[in-house]
Amino acid sequence: METERIFDIAFLGHYTKDTIVLASREKVVDGGAVNYGANVTVRMGLRTAIITRMAREDFKVFEELRQMGVQLYGREAAESTRLRLVYPSSNLDERVIHVTGFAGPFLMEDIEGVEASVFHVGASMRGEVPVHIVQSLRRKANRVSLDLQGFIRVNSGGKLVFDGWKEKEEVLMHIDVLKADLVEATLLTGKNDRREAASALTALGPEEVVLTDNEGVLVCADGSFYEAPFKPKELRGRSGRGDTCIAAYLGRRLTAPPEEATVWAAAVTSLKLESEGPFRRDIDEVRELVEKKYLGRS
Repeated sequence: METERIFDIAFLGHYTKDTIVLASREKVVDGGAVNYGANVTVRMGLRTAIITRMAREDFKVFEELRQMGVQLYGREAAESTRLRLVYPSSNLDERVIHVTGFAGPFLMEDIEGVEASVFHVGASMRGEVPVHIVQSLRRKANRVSLDLQGFIRVNSGGKLVFDGWKEKEEVLMHIDVLKADLVEATLLTGKNDRREAASALTALGPEEVVLTDNEGVLVCADGSFYEAPFKPKELRGRSGRGDTCIAAYLGRRLTAPPEEATVWAAAVTSLKLESEGPFRRDIDEVRELVEKKYLGRS
């Protein structure tokens, strides 16, 4: 008999304390795929878990989510992962990321006792989630999702840089859904066309690829492409764009086909882009945006 799934979705990755540096100002925000992702799925009414590592003083960051029903599996670390994200121009897809703290790699005991329909691995850099952890998740979930950035970005002297990934086939054979932005996809595949890059990534093993850029989201699933643009009223919160998008996609994908999940993800992300920090809008606003801006219904 199949083991009963405790959660609809579980997010694995470091909480990050992010310093956002723009031309006009500097601000510290709570980041990490686990943070951005859980804020989306719990508002969608999904049973959500977070598996993370962080300093004791930062556990309070997740108090609001815990009160909303998110289960936190947090291991105390000597320090939280801290990133400094510098945006040198008005193009918010251009950024330089510095590492000023690291909470350490996950261990097998961190994932013991947690099962979910979907596991999403949202690491910030290589070494955060070891390969054997990803392989173990394959036995604990119906679907496993992974963000490419956590495996092709490395900490080089305190700066995150892109590097080759010799273990890509070994890891991606265990992955159902792969999340990447266009820059990352191009670096790994050599393709700078969105559809060509997404197709090349599916050839490495994942059944579905979710690709984002500053215009919107492209999904490649079952040999078909689905696209939806981002439509924010204003752009104030670039950081966390991809984490929000993949969480919304995965959450909707539990009960909907790729085409519908793509539009839903674009709508959720559009609302998140209107403010810094995680998505904290009422889910009815997403439905309204989908109806009016994506489906053209008044």
